[in-house]
Amino acid sequence: MVTKSRLKLLKSLSRKKNRDDHQLFLVEGYKSILELSQTDLVRQQVLVTEGHHALDSLPTDIISKKDMSGVSTLKTPPGYLAVFEMPVKKEINVDGLVVALDDVKDPGNLGTIIRLCDWFDIKQIICSEETVDVFNPKCVQASMASLGRVQVDYVNLEEFLKDAQPDIYTTAMDGTSIYNMSLPENGILVMGNESAGISEEIMSLGSKISIPQYGSQPSTESLNVAMATAVVLGEWRRSTEK
Repeated sequence: MVTKSRLKLLKSLSRKKNRDDHQLFLVEGYKSILELSQTDLVRQQVLVTEGHHALDSLPTDIISKKDMSGVSTLKTPPGYLAVFEMPVKKEINVDGLVVALDDVKDPGNLGTIIRLCDWFDIKQIICSEETVDVFNPKCVQASMASLGRVQVDYVNLEEFLKDAQPDIYTTAMDGTSIYNMSLPENGILVMGNESAGISEEIMSLGSKISIPQYGSQPSTESLNVAMATAVVLGEWRRSTEK
């Protein structure tokens, strides 16, 4: 039986402060819970709405639709919700290719970037302190199980990059085309805020690179930060293949 106090705790995890205080976060959806359970993250509890079948080999607690609606962060709860412990803090690893995010605000963008890093075998993301919380429910939803395979850390990004050893590459409209340069195996790729891009202070710390525009309309909006990350990482990996 899931007590009222436990349900109250789970409901409170929609807020960052409570997630930080309890070092817990929520995951919703059958597939996301199963896949995340196969990573190193510690699963604390799984709740299933009555009438839904149990998850394969995972112990579950059955709750009512009303109780699930009370703790779910989604308009239409999928009927499967799990509580995971936040990963233990590890030393930041800047070996290989690393992605740094300067003030990315949209949780869906951050979640998608985490999945992209997982796809391109990038183990480390470094976020500015202003970047959206990685355990925001929308970010968790977008990142799927990749959240358990990519390390995400928050730092004073400007100070961190000033002391960084690998070469730094900042994305900018007026940068050198990624198709006309030699990209290293080791480096830090900085992606910026959805509307403002990368701050001047951080931009000055690296070499500017860009994705060239082939369309003829100058009024075309710049690429979404997650889309741009996909293009740059794809070209980076292609150009450094042995």
